[in-house]
Amino acid sequence: MKTKSELEAEITQAIVRFEIEYMGRSPKEARSHIVDDLIVVRLKGVLTPAEQQLSTSAEGVELIKDMRSRLRENTKAEVSRVISDATGVPVRDILTDISTASNERVFVFILHSNLGKQLRQTSS
Repeated sequence: MKTKSELEAEITQAIVRFEIEYMGRSPKEARSHIVDDLIVVRLKGVLTPAEQQLSTSAEGVELIKDMRSRLRENTKAEVSRVISDATGVPVRDILTDISTASNERVFVFILHSNLGKQLRQTSS
């Protein structure tokens, strides 16, 4: 069994690959955290240059959020599979949001079981 930090690094790499394949670019920074039955992934530097220009107006921010929300819905099954493949635990749900102010995106993956607890038990 992998350590918690090894698994977090693998999850981060998988999400970065997913972002490159589906969004066409890599975030500038990415980090994952396993917290009990949650996986929190924080991506920094996610906006494209065009999105950065759009984010200067309220209408542009709304457009970015709407587009990203639709893309997430269309790729929900695929990104769930990416996480399940990396962890061996099925994903129950995904929550996500993007901040045009900080140029960051956060994913929260809700798992079907407590991965954090499993990792603590195997490391004891």
